[in-house]
Amino acid sequence: MLCFPNAKINVGLHVISKRKDGYHDIETVFCPIGLSDILEFIPKPDMEPGVCLFDTTGIPIEGPEDKNLVVRAYHLLCRDFNLPAIHIHLHKVIPPGSGLGGGSSDAAFMLKYLDREFNLKLNQDELVRYASELGSDCAFFIKNVPVLGYERGNRFRELPPLPENLHLTIINPGIHISTAAAYAGVTPRKPVRPVEELIRLPVSEWKNLIMNDFEPVMSARYPVIGMIRDKLYESGAVYASMSGSGSSVYGLFHGKSPAVKDQFPDFFNWSGPI
Repeated sequence: MLCFPNAKINVGLHVISKRKDGYHDIETVFCPIGLSDILEFIPKPDMEPGVCLFDTTGIPIEGPEDKNLVVRAYHLLCRDFNLPAIHIHLHKVIPPGSGLGGGSSDAAFMLKYLDREFNLKLNQDELVRYASELGSDCAFFIKNVPVLGYERGNRFRELPPLPENLHLTIINPGIHISTAAAYAGVTPRKPVRPVEELIRLPVSEWKNLIMNDFEPVMSARYPVIGMIRDKLYESGAVYASMSGSGSSVYGLFHGKSPAVKDQFPDFFNWSGPI
């Protein structure tokens, strides 16, 4: 079974309050994009059920194999289903720790395609519940359409697609930012205007209205983030922002974006329609 877990960007991100369970209530708009990893798994009927072999290529992934979200997704379903042993291969294209949701997407696609391959007959709500156990962003990739994410970011209201003819450019400076460290630097607050209201304005009005609460903190800590955003605006972006807790910065352009990536030859970059 072969699939292509895609990345996402956040348009706006407000950290509203600290929850009793240790998480935060947030509001953000999740948008799927075309940048993707490659994930394959093959059943191994000659091995004991519940055994998972795992290897990777592409961008190196830090941490032990059993902590990878793809492996955890498999074992999560093994808790409730008698799954056969499998061999998983993950080719990593989406930079880890970049605010693009690559690990979360890998896990969500693992859940969806295990359900499909082994006929587990899980509905979308059930898949969302499993995904939420793995991480707040994971649940979004079960739906994988533009949505407003709220509470922990694992509850959703669907939104209309972004305006047509927008082109996306992403620049990632190679800084790995942990989600925990990002939240530690933000003071929760209730936004003056909810992002669900602001997203319906013309894109030309987003620049001074739709904010990511992590961006000022991360830009102060890593000035290159603000530099990339400014360069995107200088190159004609109608809107530019850091995605998630960083460190990727994206620009939205009307029509095809100029060769902004040429200004950052040493950084990961990707462009495509949105």
